[in-house]
Amino acid sequence: MTKSKQKVTIIPGDGIGPEITEATLRVLDAVDAGLEYDRQLAGLTAIEAGGELIPEATLDSIRETSIALKGPLTTPIGKGFTSLNVLLRKEFELYANVRPAMTRPGVRSRYQGIDLVTVRENTEGMYSQERQTLSEDGQRAESVSVITRTGAERILRFAYDLARRQGRKRVAVVHKANILKATSGLFLDVSRDVREEYPGIETVEMIVDNACMQLVVRPEQFDVIVTTNLFGDIISDLCAGLVGGLGMAPGANIGDDAAIFEAVHGSAPDIAGKGIANPIALVLAAAMMLEQLEMNDKAARIQNAVSAVIESGDRLTRDLGGEATTREIADAIIERL
Repeated sequence: MTKSKQKVTIIPGDGIGPEITEATLRVLDAVDAGLEYDRQLAGLTAIEAGGELIPEATLDSIRETSIALKGPLTTPIGKGFTSLNVLLRKEFELYANVRPAMTRPGVRSRYQGIDLVTVRENTEGMYSQERQTLSEDGQRAESVSVITRTGAERILRFAYDLARRQGRKRVAVVHKANILKATSGLFLDVSRDVREEYPGIETVEMIVDNACMQLVVRPEQFDVIVTTNLFGDIISDLCAGLVGGLGMAPGANIGDDAAIFEAVHGSAPDIAGKGIANPIALVLAAAMMLEQLEMNDKAARIQNAVSAVIESGDRLTRDLGGEATTREIADAIIERL
C-alpha cells in the first residue's frame, strides 16, 4: 500500500519570496521529504491576482494541512492595513514564535560559539495591536497591552519543553517587571510557578535592557530565551545580527492546531527577479518544518548541508561575501545532500 504524502501549504509571498521558495522546494525534493505542495497566494501578489491580502482559499488550505511554509509578505503602507503576519498568528492561534540563532563557520560574525533559541509569545502584549486609538486632533495615541495567565503559562511551558526536548540546560526569562508591574509582573510570576515543574533546567531572570546588553557582551551565556511579544520581536532580530543577519534567520509560528514556518526577513523588492537573493533562511525554516513533522533525520541532513556549503565558501550569495545566484547556492546545498 502506498503511503500518502504529507500535504503542506506553500505561500511564496512577495518580492524575492517566489525565488527563494522555489530554491527551498528543490532542496526539500532532493532530501526526499515526501511532501505534496498546495500553493496559495497572500500579500501583494494576492491583490495583483485580483484577490484579498489573505484569500479565504489560503486560510482554508492551512486549516486543511495544519502546516505551511511561507515566504516574506508585504503589508501595504497606509492606514487600514494590519500586519499580515499578525493576522495569521491570530487566525490560527500561533502563540509560540521560535527563532534559533547559531554561529556557523564561514559566516562573517563578531562572535563564535552562539547556539540559542528565542521563544516569543506571539499573540498577546503590546505587539498584538490591541485597541489602538489616535485622537481626532492627532495629539494623543493609545494602545493597550494585555497579558493573560493562560497566555503566559502556555508560552513558558513551550519554552521549557523545547529546552528539555533539545537537551538545553538554561532558560532566561526576560521581562520588565520592575516598571511594567502588572503585565510583565504577571509574566514573571507565572514563570516562577512553571519552572518548578522543570527541576533539571536552570532558570535566570533578566530585565530586558540588561538582557540586550548581555547579548552583545557575552552572548554565549544564553541557551533559551523566553519573553513577551514586543520584547521577543526586538531580541530575536538582535540575535540574528549576532550570527550574520536576517539572511540566516529562520522562524516558526506554532500553535496547538497549526504551524507556519518562514524566513523572517523582508521581501526585498529592490532585488526581486534578479536571482541573487539568499534562500538559506527559508531553507533552514523548511528544516524546522521537517522537525515539526518528526522527520528529524531529513532536517539534520539539510542543516548539515547548509553548514557545509557556507564553510566551503565556494558558492555563496552576495550578502555572504560571494557572487552566487539563488539557484547556484541551492544547487550547492543539494549536491551536499
